[in-house]
Amino acid sequence: MQDKFKSIDGIVVAIKANYFIVDINTYNDNKINIENSRFLCTLRKKIVFKGQQICVGDFVGIEAADWKYMRAVISSVKPRGNFLSRPAVANLTQVIVVLSLRDPLLDLDQASRFILTAELTYSNVFVVLSKSDLFDITMQNHVRKIYQWGYSPIQVSIKTGDGIETLLSKIESTRLSVICGPSGVGKTSLLNYILPDKELSTSEVSGKLRRGRHTTRHVELYSLHNKSLVADTPGFNRPDIQTNPSLLSDLFPEIREQRSKVKCRFRDCLHLDEPGCLINKNWFRYQQYKEMLRDMLSLQD
Repeated sequence: MQDKFKSIDGIVVAIKANYFIVDINTYNDNKINIENSRFLCTLRKKIVFKGQQICVGDFVGIEAADWKYMRAVISSVKPRGNFLSRPAVANLTQVIVVLSLRDPLLDLDQASRFILTAELTYSNVFVVLSKSDLFDITMQNHVRKIYQWGYSPIQVSIKTGDGIETLLSKIESTRLSVICGPSGVGKTSLLNYILPDKELSTSEVSGKLRRGRHTTRHVELYSLHNKSLVADTPGFNRPDIQTNPSLLSDLFPEIREQRSKVKCRFRDCLHLDEPGCLINKNWFRYQQYKEMLRDMLSLQD
């Protein structure tokens, strides 16, 4: 058994009340392999005094490990590779944006905002369209637009099983995937299908508003058989995009692709009405980009 005073590396997989659940087996560099690998932890006072905020996904060092009762103290926090602010998850390698084709209906403005929030992490982003068994001809135009944004969505259904293997292989191909999206699109149902032993709580879409209800109350990481981690997250309905105006264009694949081929006259071009801007403005989300940018600039002023 490990020396109780020796620091052990782990990853925060959940936060409940004032306690942090740290898993030491899913941390890549850890050589420990025991059946129960999760410690219930408190914080060293030095971390509290420094005002360090710890969230799910943070890599930490734990000490004073009580192997009988699986309790320990978090003594250090490693620098983050990236961070998703809402929901708060650190060190993710992939964001899976789940949108529903029906119940609730696909809202393109809302869908774009979730995708842009995912792009803010500068990690791999891909789109899943759930409830594909409810797909009809009227939704084809919406799906076509998502392809035009630069994404190739996977259409899945837990009723037919379509697309589930493709989704699972995506999750297993990387270390930490975060599943996010509007309330009611079926994020937790997808996880229940993939991890049937977890029995996560789900709820129906509101019959009156045709809008999803919030079921997941906090972020938690679940481990797959190959130690890949996946996070179920609380749903919400309209993400705010918070970034420097000069960086907003980096979140749009439509602009990134054009910039790889042409150079605007000025390096700090915002692709509005500047002289020498070579970005073609004739694409579906340009109006959204322009409105977001002008809102950010007005707030700056």
